[in-house]
Amino acid sequence: MPQNHATQPPGSLPIYVQITELLVRDIAAGRLIDGEKLPPERDMAEELGIAVGTLRKALAELQNRGLLERVQGSGNYVRAISDPQSVYALFRLELLGGGGLPTAEILTIDRLEKPADLPAFGRSGQAHRIRRLRRLSGKPAALEEIWLDGSYIEAIEREAVSESLYLFYRTKLSLWIARAEDQIGLDLVPDWAPSIFGQAPGAAVTHIQRISQDQEGFRAEVSRTWLDHNIARYVSRLK
Repeated sequence: MPQNHATQPPGSLPIYVQITELLVRDIAAGRLIDGEKLPPERDMAEELGIAVGTLRKALAELQNRGLLERVQGSGNYVRAISDPQSVYALFRLELLGGGGLPTAEILTIDRLEKPADLPAFGRSGQAHRIRRLRRLSGKPAALEEIWLDGSYIEAIEREAVSESLYLFYRTKLSLWIARAEDQIGLDLVPDWAPSIFGQAPGAAVTHIQRISQDQEGFRAEVSRTWLDHNIARYVSRLK
């Protein structure tokens, strides 16, 4: 669970936003149901490893989104809606037991010529290759290699990229990912996998290739994800 540290890595979302997003994901997945009463705030804060004041900021944000009703003298009650807004709306990985707060550690960012083995996308011959280690509630769960078309920005500074890459796209590039297609299969863990990842280079794991379109319908990005099946699973829910 997130810890209430005084300092956070560059690009990290504020702790209260992380907690908000964690609760939004639980509501969207049905782990928190409409009308459910949340635990007392002090108990909930202790379980999450955060200060009560931080939790209250997260609950206030949920209330602003219409996902929580705070009843004076009674408690906090979930108000589930069919499509809760989340910066992780297109994130499909969960811990095997369900849930898990997504965080990302950037390994490298490079502007390169597009590899020939990627599907055609974008307007430029170059793309930004972003390699990341994905964690779920602190557990290394997946490797990501994202290729963003080079026409959207000349260079990307790693300090400017937030935990949510799609949030960075919206706020810094005016780029909205409007649609994504995922293709799931098997692939070998790449040789650039850090030692902290639970699967060794060359091991066969679940692989997800995503082709994403921007708000104008152009292919903006192609990404590849190698999933540690001992930690996480891919989930898609129809509502």
